[in-house]
Amino acid sequence: MLRQITDQVKRIDVNPFPGADILSVSQFDRPRLEWLFARALEMQDMVKRDGGSDLLRHKLMVALFYEPSTRTSSSFIAAMERLGGSTVPITQGVQYSSVSKGESLPDTVRTLEQYSDVIVLRHPEIGSARIAADYCRKPIINAGDGAGEHPTQALLDLFTIQKELGRIDKLRIAMVGDLKYGRTVHSLTRLLLQYDVELAFVSPELVRLPLDLMNEVRKSGISVEETYHVADVISWADVLYVTRVQKERFSDLSQYEEIKNFYEITPEIMAQAQEQMIVMHPLPRVGEIAYSVDNDPRAAYFRQMENGMYIRMAILAAVLGKL
Repeated sequence: MLRQITDQVKRIDVNPFPGADILSVSQFDRPRLEWLFARALEMQDMVKRDGGSDLLRHKLMVALFYEPSTRTSSSFIAAMERLGGSTVPITQGVQYSSVSKGESLPDTVRTLEQYSDVIVLRHPEIGSARIAADYCRKPIINAGDGAGEHPTQALLDLFTIQKELGRIDKLRIAMVGDLKYGRTVHSLTRLLLQYDVELAFVSPELVRLPLDLMNEVRKSGISVEETYHVADVISWADVLYVTRVQKERFSDLSQYEEIKNFYEITPEIMAQAQEQMIVMHPLPRVGEIAYSVDNDPRAAYFRQMENGMYIRMAILAAVLGKL
């Protein structure tokens, strides 16, 4: 069964996550977010000062990735090894494993838990991480389940906003691109509903934010608007969160071809933006942000990637009961 995180409190002074599965952003309220972000800053200081620690010495993480991954898999592996732990990376060639013989996800995680202390799972099907958690006694960390959620990405995104701009409340945040299939957008949006923010969603009609999530946003009372045009939000936004159109989610590739180059953030567009704002992207990019934007100090996406390691270090240490 899912090891739920319970007991809502105003301030958290002790680790609320030992033994917990990390499956959804719905598990995180503001006190838990603040606790986690404080621990991530400690991880950053430790890496800058000492390069790492032996906090997770003799602990072993399996990285089980049924879909391609560069940033998420490598940052989890780096996080574990920075903390002195070990990894079994099953991130390339899952098709050559027992999965190709028809082995089910429950049997796979039941097998891998015999060798490990925590399993990080990416899978193409929505809800797969929850299924794995139902069958596994060791903590499962959801590293993306299809077009569903990507909670650790949303956590590092929110952490980045806090670090870059010094606050989350009172910010205006525009999300641009593939909002239908973008699980990073779905998870980050749900986290932002806990804050006093204004949201704008910018996308082609074909990949608009799912109606159920838009209804959640409207029900929360947060100010929200939808538009097709970046020009409508570029001078307004404190955060421009850009995503790629996800080719792998389209069954009809002609639809992908129709919208794949719908947006590109260029220096000319950035000239219209505020001086104190940031551009984020979960990466990889496939043309949504020009390389000539990279040297703009407002381009935060590579700092965002670095923050991912610190957040994942904090999560691993927390679920393994070492904080």
